[in-house]
Amino acid sequence: MLAYLFWHEPRPEVDVERYVARLKAFHRALADAPPPSFVASFSLRLDAAPWEGGPRFEDWYLVEDWPALGTLNEAAVRAPREDAHDAIASLATNGAGGLYLLQHGTLDGPAPWAGWVVKPQGEPYETFEPQLREAVDAAGGGAVLRRQMVLGPAPEYALLAAREPALPWPARATGPHAV
Repeated sequence: MLAYLFWHEPRPEVDVERYVARLKAFHRALADAPPPSFVASFSLRLDAAPWEGGPRFEDWYLVEDWPALGTLNEAAVRAPREDAHDAIASLATNGAGGLYLLQHGTLDGPAPWAGWVVKPQGEPYETFEPQLREAVDAAGGGAVLRRQMVLGPAPEYALLAAREPALPWPARATGPHAV
């Protein structure tokens, strides 16, 4: 499973409640008319962005495979989702994105805890990734996702868990709250 993440925020003059309402409407439009190979989507309001000074809204778009990304890209801006997309897009600013591959666990929706980790320079993936999986499992289960493509300053790994995992590396916790 792949997750396209999109970080954004309302333009300064936009009322946040109006923004959230339009954001919810767009995700409902996707759920009501899902494109092929689309799994799910959800939006979060963050206490902190995955990187310093980043936007505080995070959308997750889950798809089955690589071809589904192109399908989602086209379908999101076409009827019957077009009006809902355009309504939220007209209010948003500071967009950034990243594409992540689910490497371990399950991704059923927002997790109570989310953190972002950068692999230390020189640390082999062969030892680093198993430690991430073990830490997430010990924290009540969740998921480990690894960045595949970067479309902004997003960190390399996303960790989702029932509670904060014990990690030997720093993680930037984002404090996710479902919108």
